[in-house]
Amino acid sequence: MDWMKLVHGESKPALPAFKPGDRIRVWYRIAEQGKERLGQFEGDVIRARGSGPSRTFTVRRVTYGEGVERVFPFDSKAIARIEVLQPGKVKRSRLYYLRRVVGKTRIAAADGTGASAPANPISATNPVHAETAAGRAGAAP
Repeated sequence: MDWMKLVHGESKPALPAFKPGDRIRVWYRIAEQGKERLGQFEGDVIRARGSGPSRTFTVRRVTYGEGVERVFPFDSKAIARIEVLQPGKVKRSRLYYLRRVVGKTRIAAADGTGASAPANPISATNPVHAETAAGRAGAAP
């Protein structure tokens, strides 16, 4: 018997093509007391590395204000399926800067619909803050 098949099992069906920057949902098997159920982990792919059986990808999500990252092997028998929810458009292969970015649109959508947050939320075009912005413009420091 081939030792690679013994260690990693038979070849799995092909996973969908995804890359760093994509928002994906990973369905994985959880064994509890002799039963098996499916859990899901949804987030942005921040890294894909390796080749062959040691190939992995890292998914990051923010839950209740805390960043959670999880590393999944491509060859894992625990992965039931992967859904690509939104393709992303990034210029890097390692998106570690997402660990510092909070509360903004971090990755532009591949179809160009993603927009970044405004640089100045208090602007003269906003009717609620128009008086405040006009008042500050004429005030002496």
